[in-house]
Amino acid sequence: MKLYIAEKPSLGRAIADALPKPHKKHDGYIEVANGDCVSWCIGHLLEQAEPDDYDERYKKWQLEHLPIIPEQWQLKAKTKTRKQLSVLKKLIKQATTLIHAGDPDREGQLLVDEVIEQAKISKTKKQSIQRLLISDLNLAAVKKALNSMRSNREFIPLSVSALARSRADWLFGMNLTRAYTLAGQKAGFGNVLSVGRVQTPILGLVVNRDNEIVNFVSKPFYEVLASLVTPEQQLFTAKWVPSKACEPYQDKEGRVLNKALAENVASRITNQKGEVTALEQKQKKQSAPLPYNLSALQIDAAKAFCMPAQQVLDICQGLYERHKLITYPRSDNRYLPKDHHQDAAAIFKAIAQNKGQPVELVDGANVKHKSKCFNDSKVAAHHAIVPTAKLLKSAYLANDEAKVYQLICRHYLIQFYPDYVYNETKAEVTIAGGLFKANAKQEVSLGFKVLMGKSELKEEATLPYLEKGMNLKCTQGSVIEKHTSPPAHFTDATLLAAMTGISRYVKDPHIKKILKETDGLGTEATRAGIIELLFKRRFLKREGKTIKATETGLALISVLPEGLASPDLTAKWESSLGDIAQQSLSYQQFLQPLLADLTNFVDQAANCDSRVFAKLPKTPAKKRFAKRAKKAPFKKSGYKKSPVTN
Repeated sequence: MKLYIAEKPSLGRAIADALPKPHKKHDGYIEVANGDCVSWCIGHLLEQAEPDDYDERYKKWQLEHLPIIPEQWQLKAKTKTRKQLSVLKKLIKQATTLIHAGDPDREGQLLVDEVIEQAKISKTKKQSIQRLLISDLNLAAVKKALNSMRSNREFIPLSVSALARSRADWLFGMNLTRAYTLAGQKAGFGNVLSVGRVQTPILGLVVNRDNEIVNFVSKPFYEVLASLVTPEQQLFTAKWVPSKACEPYQDKEGRVLNKALAENVASRITNQKGEVTALEQKQKKQSAPLPYNLSALQIDAAKAFCMPAQQVLDICQGLYERHKLITYPRSDNRYLPKDHHQDAAAIFKAIAQNKGQPVELVDGANVKHKSKCFNDSKVAAHHAIVPTAKLLKSAYLANDEAKVYQLICRHYLIQFYPDYVYNETKAEVTIAGGLFKANAKQEVSLGFKVLMGKSELKEEATLPYLEKGMNLKCTQGSVIEKHTSPPAHFTDATLLAAMTGISRYVKDPHIKKILKETDGLGTEATRAGIIELLFKRRFLKREGKTIKATETGLALISVLPEGLASPDLTAKWESSLGDIAQQSLSYQQFLQPLLADLTNFVDQAANCDSRVFAKLPKTPAKKRFAKRAKKAPFKKSGYKKSPVTN
């Protein structure tokens, strides 16, 4: 008997639909006509044991117990799904062949592997396990996947990487949450102060931005514009580019801070001759952006519809599991396999019928066109989020579902539209020894931007006919006073963008390089849940569209060592986890230096200045930490793949 083990019931049902009928539905599994069975996990059926599962002493949080480091790691069955775990273990032992059908990502690999490991099967049986990778729940796609299964042994490094991350997050989350909560208690603050490898650097980003805004002092700066006339009496303006000699009067962004200098330049160029000393005129093309991965979709949905990241993920799960209108949503990939191109015509039909985009825009797509997104070398376990060929019949999409579906459809359709084409002119003018520049861009062909609603490239001032060496006259030099402005508070879109492009916030060139090569802070699957967790922990708050740190968040970051409040630590981790997945680093090589860091961080927590917590609002006695010490810091968020220890 073959046993297919899916990550969740919806995937299990999709697999069963592609197998011989009739089916017999049993409690926790489906038996198909040839005697094979399909069963499923319900997310993680197993979870890391609590500290007091290792030793009763750990029920009481005490500094002398820290750091808690298990000698033999333990998993325990989740209470709510214990019955399904028993069903699976029984079927695993009965089966002659096992087929791993977890979601095509690191966590999906681990959670099914853990269940198989719990069943304690023979080495021979374990080596014969097959891996089924499904990213589209529609029947044709599932049948195709069933015909291209791989050996599960190929994915062992991915599973080890996920295991290393899970244990490392437990070590840091459990120990440092206890350490800083105890520091807070010492000052009379009774709430849990949750600390984690990913959530804490995210909080640090927001706190640093808030502090930067509070401490910001606006300064005036000055620009000089030259009003120019061509021999044909055509007018245009050019902007002064300060020379190297002006650097002492500029800030690090190159803005001129000395008004007298700007006024002197304006005076010197008025009624003076000018000459076009350089001229560049090019026609340029811009390719369509790639189809979405989850973070890119969440960012665009936040910009367009003010949707929080978790809401977008929840909608995507519904579009994937319930409606089967999109492919696997928790993807970090923005490319498609080449053979996916052959499905384009059927997907176009579905987009039109499902109102994913207007019919005239679907008709305008060239099904033969192949953008750079179709690239086998860029596709790993899963690919970009794109529409499926599923046709809606009587069912309809709710308003927010329709909005997200339309975004996904748009980013798929633009792969079949031509490039955006525009002319760009760059002119350099020399006046009285000073350099001035003028740029202009004009649209030639909208191409894929027909679908974007409006041109994302703002039309710049049109330049008159110019040629190199042309003589001009500067009729007026004028000084424009502007003021520096503080950075904006984070929003859902900009915070997600900061997490995915975290290297911008790091100064160390080595760490910056690592972060550029990884996917930033968190994963596609966990980012939304971690942001929501920071709100639940009352470290962050919303004020309209903006996200700000609370008093508690500000206080916690103020006492944390920089290594915990910055992305540097998680950068090193993600780099190492990637190396484990590529088999260039072992589990032990990853864990040993991590344990040394942990001991050091616990010592710093014990000696931190906890007086900052004394100023925070006190929690009513009945809600205080002492009465919920065991479960409070590790209550799961709404999303199953979002461990709070992150």
